[in-house]
Amino acid sequence: MELMLKLLTGGAGSLAAYLAAHVLLCLLPAFFIAGAMAALIPKASITRWLGRSTPAYVSYPAAAAAGSLLAVCSCTIVPLFAGIYRKGAGIGPAMTFLFFAPAGNIMALAYTGSILGPEFAVARVVFCLMFGIGIGILMALVFWRDDASHDAQTDTLFAAQASIAPAALGVLLSLVALLIAGTLKLWPLTTTVGTFTLPLPWAMAWQDTLFGWVPFDAAKGEEGVSFQGSVLIGLLLLISATAWKGMEDIIEGANHWTWVALGLAATTLLVAALRLTPVPDGLEIALTGRAFGVALSLGAVWFYARQLPADDWRSWLWEAWRFVKQIFLVLVIGVFVVGMVRQLIRPEWIESLAGSNTVLANLVAVGFGVFMYFPTLVEVPVARMFLDLGMHPGPLLAYLMADPELSLQSMLMVAAVIGRTKTAAYVGWVAVFSVCAGLIFGAWVDGAGWTSLALPLGLCLAGLAVALAWLRRRQRQVVTA
Repeated sequence: MELMLKLLTGGAGSLAAYLAAHVLLCLLPAFFIAGAMAALIPKASITRWLGRSTPAYVSYPAAAAAGSLLAVCSCTIVPLFAGIYRKGAGIGPAMTFLFFAPAGNIMALAYTGSILGPEFAVARVVFCLMFGIGIGILMALVFWRDDASHDAQTDTLFAAQASIAPAALGVLLSLVALLIAGTLKLWPLTTTVGTFTLPLPWAMAWQDTLFGWVPFDAAKGEEGVSFQGSVLIGLLLLISATAWKGMEDIIEGANHWTWVALGLAATTLLVAALRLTPVPDGLEIALTGRAFGVALSLGAVWFYARQLPADDWRSWLWEAWRFVKQIFLVLVIGVFVVGMVRQLIRPEWIESLAGSNTVLANLVAVGFGVFMYFPTLVEVPVARMFLDLGMHPGPLLAYLMADPELSLQSMLMVAAVIGRTKTAAYVGWVAVFSVCAGLIFGAWVDGAGWTSLALPLGLCLAGLAVALAWLRRRQRQVVTA
């Protein structure tokens, strides 16, 4: 009974901390972006760069380049992946985008270099690029029949759209700006412009209560629920209640619950962009550059959304709501389960098992990335901790490759979009390539010469070239048919 209570408490604490810290400035804009891509962007605009018939030398680098600009976690990227896939992107480029964005984005690479050293950053970008494209090509080859069927379905759904309207483009770019303003940890977004204090003497007591309810160890990358987090969770619950009444029949027209839900969503994003800190005499509220960036982005979204025809903005909101219903529940379940499993895994086990560069050690590191999920960029200081405690650099790189990709909740979300068979194949490829990356990098760290490393790297590149040639042959056959 005590163990079960510990597991349930761990799951609930993990879920509360996740919702308080990550859903709002990351996932809320991501769902709206996914809805906009599905409803407002013509299929031709997606397939021109990421379509299954687009030359591979165009589509796969384009997918990786798009992913490199988004400093998002494995959960936030799924709605964006779902948006481009539903709109007609080929399964290969879409999977490359899904793989590269969490692990190979510019912020992750810069942070990796500053905390772990430039050799880790270089290895991470090289392997992410090579294996991300490789996984995409393999997925396109294995599931080419399903990909062709999916392409035909998107033709049926979106054939009527010919070009993107200026207002629709403005909405999409404003939403991307909102996502960037809410997630990037760069000056001037993080700078404090001004502060003021609200006379709330109970704020510190409430913060202490929250820490008692959801204990955490910051040294292990865990997060508690702050005062601000509790406010955001409350707002999120209000959004859930009002959105169900306001979005379920949005195609038939908006009602007052629709505007309440949208107003709450905007308010929540603004509150999340502030910095709320309990102090002895009340609650200190810091106005940050992020708050101004979020406010300006929201204003731009509203400005362009008002110019959309009624059918377009209704379709946009419906698609966003459809993605929420499809993905959010499995996300919640996944985070809860991860929190439970996390209570059973001891970090010292990982350290002892991953102290050398073996296949088992790299597999353990990959498994650790699955069940010990950390939000975007937090995996880097956690990796620093394990490096200091004796984890071998090879398994450490395998962990850095797998953690942003294979969190349990993200796997459940991806399965809801593309099905369990494709998800299982993707997970398998990511695990295999992560282990290979760890073994190769670990061998280099242990002093292996470039000549001995040339063989596995050459085999990887040769396999990639063969797969690419096979894919181009398939594409030509489809075109001639």
